[in-house]
Amino acid sequence: MTLYYTLVFMLLVAEMALFMLLVVPLPFTMRRKLFTFISENPIVAKVQYWLKITFVFILILFIDSVNRVYRVQVELAAATEGNNGQSATAIMGHERLEVQARKFYSQRNMYLCGFTLFLSLILNRTYIMILETLRLEEKVKLYEGSEKNTKQAEKLAQAGDAGEIARLKREIKLRDQDIATLKKQSEGLHREYDELAERYGATQENGKLSKKDK
Repeated sequence: MTLYYTLVFMLLVAEMALFMLLVVPLPFTMRRKLFTFISENPIVAKVQYWLKITFVFILILFIDSVNRVYRVQVELAAATEGNNGQSATAIMGHERLEVQARKFYSQRNMYLCGFTLFLSLILNRTYIMILETLRLEEKVKLYEGSEKNTKQAEKLAQAGDAGEIARLKREIKLRDQDIATLKKQSEGLHREYDELAERYGATQENGKLSKKDK
């Protein structure tokens, strides 16, 4: 097995371990702390970013392995059809064994990359489902009055995105609020300016009328 397929296998084992960690039954408080840690830790955010890039390369390896399997199948079919009535084994000999070995390795690589990609999708969906379940449990506890840790509840409500993304979203929300406040202040200043301009215009007109009367 080449180096990159060995790395793909190690990633598959890590995904299996992470999946077991997600589905293992844990108390509500421990599970809430775990998901809050995942959502707020910047290291986890960077790992998720690099994993997305890694899965793109794994997808390329999967497409290449599928192409190799197809080419080996075409090669075997062409050799079988071109035997002129004789057995394919007698004609090809060790070459047929070599083609069968290539077919086996190509299929192995295809299954390895395919299962790794498929398990990544399952992990993402499982994470979202567990997070939604925790939020519903949190709401039920708040309605019943049995949950008083509001800070943890707010953190859990903001979970779902990796740390850096969640922090940036909070900063954008605060900046939007500041912009809305500045807009209201600018509108108030604009109204005051219009009122002062009208008053100044009225005083100028009154002054001109008084001079004409004289």
